[in-house]
Amino acid sequence: MQEEKDFLGKEPIGKLLFRLALPTLAAQLINMLYNIVDRIYIGHIPGEGALALTGVGVCMPIILIVTAFAALVGNGGAPRSSIYMGKGDYESAEKTLGNCFTLQILISAILTVILLIWNRSFLMAFGASENTIGYAVKYMNIYAVGTIFVQLTLGMNAFITAQGFAKIGMLSVLIGAVTNIVLDPILIFGCHLGVRGAALATILSQAVSCIWVLAFLFGKKTTLRIRRCNLKLQKSIILPCLALGSALFIMQASESVISICFNSSLLKYGGDIAVGAMTILTSVMQFAMLPLQGFGQGAQPIISYNYGAGNLERVRKTFWLLLKISLGYAILLWLLVMIFPQIFAALFTADKALLLFTKDALRMYMACMFLFGLQIACQLTFTSLGKAAASISVAIMRKFVLLIPIIYIMPQIWKSNQTMAVYMAEPIADFFAVTFTTILFTIVYQKALIKQGK
Repeated sequence: MQEEKDFLGKEPIGKLLFRLALPTLAAQLINMLYNIVDRIYIGHIPGEGALALTGVGVCMPIILIVTAFAALVGNGGAPRSSIYMGKGDYESAEKTLGNCFTLQILISAILTVILLIWNRSFLMAFGASENTIGYAVKYMNIYAVGTIFVQLTLGMNAFITAQGFAKIGMLSVLIGAVTNIVLDPILIFGCHLGVRGAALATILSQAVSCIWVLAFLFGKKTTLRIRRCNLKLQKSIILPCLALGSALFIMQASESVISICFNSSLLKYGGDIAVGAMTILTSVMQFAMLPLQGFGQGAQPIISYNYGAGNLERVRKTFWLLLKISLGYAILLWLLVMIFPQIFAALFTADKALLLFTKDALRMYMACMFLFGLQIACQLTFTSLGKAAASISVAIMRKFVLLIPIIYIMPQIWKSNQTMAVYMAEPIADFFAVTFTTILFTIVYQKALIKQGK
C-alpha cells in the first residue's frame, strides 16, 4: 500500500501539483455553483427577485456555520491522515477517517434540530427585515433538513482528495452541481416554488453527492476505507483533528459572524438595498476564494505527505509553486473586478437600482483582493504542516481582531457616506491581516522545517 501512494513523494512537483490541483480547482468552482446558481435564479424571479435575493442572503450566516462544521472535522482530519500515510501508518490514517465520519453524523443531527427550532429567531438577528424574513424562513426550513448531506459531502470528500484521488473528489462535486443546475429552474419556475424550490434543489443535489462520496469511501477502490471497527470515537484520534480543523472552522464560522455584523450595519445605514448588495458581494468573493482554496487543497496532500516522510525539499518546492499560482490568480481576478464590476453584479440581479449600487460597492469591498493569494497560500500551508496554533492565530487576527471592530469604526469616521464606509472595512482589514500572516509564516515555516529535518 505504501508503494501505491508513494507517487506523492516521487513525481515531479509541478506535474503532481497540477494533477491534484486542477481536479480540486474544478471541484471548487463547481461547488461554488451550489450557492451561486441559486442566487442567480432567485435574483431573477419576476416581481420579487430583489427582495427574495436579499432574504436568501440573510441565510448565509447559517449556511456558513453548517459548512464550517464540515471543515472543522473533514479538513482537520484529512491532513492528519495524509501525514500518517507519509509515515506509513495506514492504521492510524483509517482510524482518523472513521472517527471523523462518526463525529460528522453527530454534529449534523444536532445542527438540524437547532435550525428547525430557532431559524426564524436567528434570521431576524442576522439582518432580516419584515420585508425579507418570509423568503429567508422558507429557504432555511427546507435547507435545514439537508444538513447531514452537506456535512458528509463536504467533510468526507476532503479525505478522498487527501489520498490523492483528486478526480474522484471533483466528480463528487460535479454530480451534485449538475443535479442542482438542472433542478433549480424546474423547481423555482416550473413548479412555482420560488425560494423553496432553490432550497429543495440544493439539498437534493447534496444528497446525490453524499451517496457518491460514501459509496467510494466504503468501497474497494479507496486506499483508506470507512470500517465499522474505527467508528467508535477516541479522544486521542479526534481531538488533534479538531485542533487542526479549528483554524478553518474559525475562518469559515467567523464569516457568519462577520456577515451578521455587515448585514446589521448595512440595514441601519443603507436599508434592504445595501443588504441585497452584500449578498452579491459575498457571492463574488466566494468566486474569488474557492479557486485559491482549490489550489491549496490540491497542494495539501503533497505537502503533508512529504512533511511526514521528511522530504523537506519537496515541501519547499510545493509551497513556492502554490504561492506563485495563488498570487497570479488573485491579481488577475482583482483586475477584472476593478475594470468590469457591472458584469459581476449583473449575474445576480436585473434590478437597475441594485445593480447601480452594487457596482460601486464591489470596487470598494474587493480593493485588496490582489493580496489574497499570499494569505491563502500561507494559511493552507500551516494546516498542511499540522500547525494548528498558527492557523488559528491567522484566522482570529483577520476576522475578530481586525474586521469586526473596523466594521463599526469606519462609519463613525466617514460620516458623509456611512454605507460605503461599512464596505471599506473589508480591504482595510485584509491589508493588515496579510501583513501579519506573512510575518508569522516566515517564522513558523522555517522552524517547522528545521525541527522536522533533525
